[in-house]
Amino acid sequence: MKLPKEFTNGFLIFLGIGIYFLLMNVLGLANLFYLRTLNVFFIFYGVNKTMRMNLNEGETNFVSNAVSAMATSVVGVAMSVFGLLIYSYARGGDAYVKTLSETFMFGGNPSVPTYCICLLFEGVAWNNKYVAD
Repeated sequence: MKLPKEFTNGFLIFLGIGIYFLLMNVLGLANLFYLRTLNVFFIFYGVNKTMRMNLNEGETNFVSNAVSAMATSVVGVAMSVFGLLIYSYARGGDAYVKTLSETFMFGGNPSVPTYCICLLFEGVAWNNKYVAD
């Protein structure tokens, strides 16, 4: 059984982001905000790979390619957030997330689920502003 390319490339996004953040943690660079934002390149890579695969298969329909690209990014982001959920509880739960929120964008004292849900919504947010608007 062959997995859909959206799932396969979404899994590559998850692996890339996971390894990147673990490496940043090991090197002591996890507190640098600007390095955290570079995870978007893993999403670009996975989505671009899906799009190239679609074009190689002869799929040129804009709507189906857009759905395929969105599915790839949603799979990658959802798996990454789920991985963060597990990792956060392994590192101390809410106490660990509190250290993340000090150097990231959250205020207050978010719990692990709140932090992960916010990241999920941020990760799958769709920009509705187009050049043609």
